[in-house]
Amino acid sequence: MDERQRDVTTIDDYINTFPPHIQTLLQQLRTIIHEAAPQATETISYHMPAFKQHGIIVYFAAAKNHIGLYPKATGITAFKDQLKDYETSKGTIRFPLDKPLPTHLIKKIVTHNLKENLTKH
Repeated sequence: MDERQRDVTTIDDYINTFPPHIQTLLQQLRTIIHEAAPQATETISYHMPAFKQHGIIVYFAAAKNHIGLYPKATGITAFKDQLKDYETSKGTIRFPLDKPLPTHLIKKIVTHNLKENLTKH
């Protein structure tokens, strides 16, 4: 994490710490998440952008070679077959910077996590 990201308080602040081509991807991801969870609120948690509605739905962050989406383990296991083209770990999906974001898949993951949150609530 860049030192500039330690002190951000909004998602706009976070996105503005990156070069323009990364800002574009982060804004696209932000829009995709908003479309899937229009009532979710934005926050910064663990120095990363996050969306919450009855708990965190998803986090995201930029890295050197990818955009990371952090949808909790259940958000990954539920879509493991559709994520086979992406590097994943227990709680992380890495989208390469040189490929378009998979809009439909991201929306499905966000919707899944939102439904989980609403069910628990």
